[in-house]
Amino acid sequence: MPSILLLGSGFVADPCLSYLLKRPENKVTVAARRVANVTSLIAGRPNASAIALDVNDDAALEAAVAKHDIVISLIPYTHHARVMKAAIKHKKHVVTTSYISPAMLEYDQAAKDAGITVMNEIGVDPGIDHLYAVKTIDEVHALGGKITSFTSYCGGLPAPECSDNPLGYKFSWSSRGVLLALRNNAKCLVDGKVLEIPGPELMNSAKNIPIYPAFAFEGYPNRDSTPYSERYHIPEAKTVIRGTLRYAGFPKFVNALVKLGFLDDSEVAYLATSAAPLKWRDLLAKAAGVNFTSVDSLEEAVRKTASLSGDDGDRIIFGLKWLGLFSETNVHLRGTLLDTLCATLEDKMMYAPGERDMVMLQHRFTVEFPNGKKEIRTSTGLWFGVPNGDSAMATTVGVPCGIATQLILDGKLKRRGVIAPMDAEINKPILEELEKVGIFMTDAIIA
Repeated sequence: MPSILLLGSGFVADPCLSYLLKRPENKVTVAARRVANVTSLIAGRPNASAIALDVNDDAALEAAVAKHDIVISLIPYTHHARVMKAAIKHKKHVVTTSYISPAMLEYDQAAKDAGITVMNEIGVDPGIDHLYAVKTIDEVHALGGKITSFTSYCGGLPAPECSDNPLGYKFSWSSRGVLLALRNNAKCLVDGKVLEIPGPELMNSAKNIPIYPAFAFEGYPNRDSTPYSERYHIPEAKTVIRGTLRYAGFPKFVNALVKLGFLDDSEVAYLATSAAPLKWRDLLAKAAGVNFTSVDSLEEAVRKTASLSGDDGDRIIFGLKWLGLFSETNVHLRGTLLDTLCATLEDKMMYAPGERDMVMLQHRFTVEFPNGKKEIRTSTGLWFGVPNGDSAMATTVGVPCGIATQLILDGKLKRRGVIAPMDAEINKPILEELEKVGIFMTDAIIA
């Protein structure tokens, strides 16, 4: 009977586990630091069991890996190379949803020599995005066409009826990771030239992204898009951008937080947990370079520091007040401005019971054919979470991961080494299984 070791018990684990347990012959062991964290996940699932495992304990990790046929690593990507090392030693397959890091890629030849598959980048972004990008690109190339421009935007967002806060965003996990990502530098290819965007300017690069008339989206580049000219086999493309999607207004609000210093994660003495209580209005005044005397004067200072004006400025001031930053409420002291802000965001902007999320993903291809004909093609996916059930993000990450795992176990995915879904041989069987469970993108020629 196939035995599967699932490392991690977070949101993504449930839909992945559900998919794998549809096959009655599968046995899944869920590993976490504490067995108590897994109790609810395996409840009512006789083919699932739990073990306590610290992945930093190499001997314990190797012992667990050795007892199973395949390992799914849903823990932070920094641990994947350690997992791969153990799996290669015992000749066990591995699946992750993470981007292939340099540390992971170093194991490519060793994985080939061990005769194992280490499948990566098989969630939604990365994952489903790769599947449908490669699909359309292959179709265009088969017709003799060229992809002159490729843009792709993806966002995990609250469903419209749940986007009821100034950022139009909610957190299903630590807000720190979300905010830190907003400081990353970005690089993309635009009209044949490499465009580099420093982190502090990232939100200024956001632009309207029209997908459906019912939604107002803005998008900005995500990390480094330039390798995708090679990864997607489109050296002819003059523009290659992979970006993040947010509701309109998010980038300008974040930009104000940046100018006020709230994305700074350096230690601040007066924010130490042992410091005296501090009111939010006094902390905001410090961020704006003034002492608090009145709400009106503080508002004026914030507008000046964050360069706020017009309707957008009014909206951002309202949002800061909604968060309580002008109030007498004591801040949660967390040592840094970033972490102190995160504590408040997580108080006010987490998903409430019964609320649902949404994942929106669209590729846009500009195509030219030898006869001079030009087209714009799109691939569009929109998925909603289930109230009080699995989120759209968890489903669109966990199910593709489960599918790839099953295909390896069934011998239908035979490529060895450290791989990602970048060609039809790998992608076609995954696409077929995804469509069977209702996860797909819709292709269209719009011009």
